[in-house]
This record gives sequence, structure tokens and C-alpha cells, in this order.
Amino acid sequence: MRDSARLLLGPDDGPDALPPAADVDTLTLALRGHLELILPDVEKAAGPRPATVKAYCALACVGEARRRLTIQPRAELGSRVAYARRLACVLLALCMHYEELGGQR
Repeated sequence: MRDSARLLLGPDDGPDALPPAADVDTLTLALRGHLELILPDVEKAAGPRPATVKAYCALACVGEARRRLTIQPRAELGSRVAYARRLACVLLALCMHYEELGGQR
């Protein structure tokens, strides 16, 4: 999951560096799939009633990820890249939260 996210967030991927459109669409689908897989695991690790700050923050991140999954980016390549990068950021955050709550890497 992290490797997929880092393909869009590498050190040379500034705001003006746009990958090919086909790559963006493929990576976006992969990121969406990764998010669908990790969201229930993070929710389970945090528990239904967060007892710690870590668990509360993890559930807030879950909410943000779910919100981002409902967004439809505009058709322009730049918008699609920005959207994919936002998904990549929230995916990396969820991976971190999962590990902090005791999940395996």
C-alpha cells in the first residue's frame, strides 16, 4: 500500500510534475482499493469508542478517507493527479495509524 502511495508522492513529484494520464487513473483505482481494504481494519483496531488520543485520531482519519472516496475529481489531468495524491496521503496516514494501534505492518 505504501509503495503505491509513494509512486505519487515521490521526491520529484512537485505540483508541476504530472505523470501520464493512464498511470494516474490506474494508481487512483489501486489507491481506492487499498483504502477500501484498510478502512475496516483501522476502525476495528481503534474500537467503537476511542479510549485514547491515538484511537480518536485514527477514527478521524477514517472519516477523512471516507469523505475523499466520495469526491469525483474534474476531468483535467491536474485535478486527477491532485485527487490521487490526496488519496495517497490519507492512505499513508491510515497505515501509520494502523501500526500505532497495534496492527501488523
